[in-house]
Amino acid sequence: MTISLQNTIYRKGSGGEAPEDSMPLVLVHAFPVDHRMWDDCAPLIAQFGDSAGSAPFPIWAPDMPGAGTCPVPGVSESGGADEDGSYPHALDLVADAYVDLVRRAGFAKAVFVGLSMGGYVVLDIVRRHPQMLAGIALCDTQPSPDAPQARVSRLAIAQRCEDEQTVEPVMHFAMPQPGDSAFKRSPQCVDLFTRWIREQSPQGIAWRQRMAAGRPDFTDQLATITVPAAVVCGTLDPSLQAMRGFVPLLTGTEVVTTEIEDCGHFSAVEQPAAVARALSDLMQRVAEG
Repeated sequence: MTISLQNTIYRKGSGGEAPEDSMPLVLVHAFPVDHRMWDDCAPLIAQFGDSAGSAPFPIWAPDMPGAGTCPVPGVSESGGADEDGSYPHALDLVADAYVDLVRRAGFAKAVFVGLSMGGYVVLDIVRRHPQMLAGIALCDTQPSPDAPQARVSRLAIAQRCEDEQTVEPVMHFAMPQPGDSAFKRSPQCVDLFTRWIREQSPQGIAWRQRMAAGRPDFTDQLATITVPAAVVCGTLDPSLQAMRGFVPLLTGTEVVTTEIEDCGHFSAVEQPAAVARALSDLMQRVAEG
């Protein structure tokens, strides 16, 4: 059983034989948007890496199933559904698909970066494919599963999106909230997120919600990470305290934490330069071994 991804390549990197110093940086996007959330950040990662003298490495940002124009898997392709409508095996299939993308390109390892829901994918790669990790960044995410009421709410949103063929239940992600960053409150950001979300399919939004609802608790995976690690979070992100809480559990690695001022949950969009610097630094640490 396989799931398809649609890869965006921001930079191909150097060399044609997948040299070890040119392993890809794989950026895994947040919900409810797609790879475009990395459009400003990815070129800056390349720029900062070049300025630091790093060998040019590939930079990829695959779309998850149901994101952008990536196909939406059916229930059977997703590994089946639980009684409440969640997909308990779908995240595993997505994690496998990201790893397969790297392997098919001829690479033995990659540095995986997950932001928000993308962090769930990356943590599942830690659990299922630790040998594929050269480095890891967890951005504005957390390892714990949904609390019971949050899970019910997530699945209710999925059902409404499907029943009414609408993305309205997630349009609040585009609307400024009290305490948001200056950029998140700007008309530019509202217009950008409104366009990105409205260009998603209701089925794709629902699929990702069902996938996320079915995820397990990844807290016990944190101690198994032995590769260079970065934790990145906006100081205005509601998950900041949870992220500070799990950093001490990363006991098997050297972790560099970056807390970004005037930044909320979508850090790569709100403060792309700060995120790019953190990821460029991670790639340099990986290269230095």
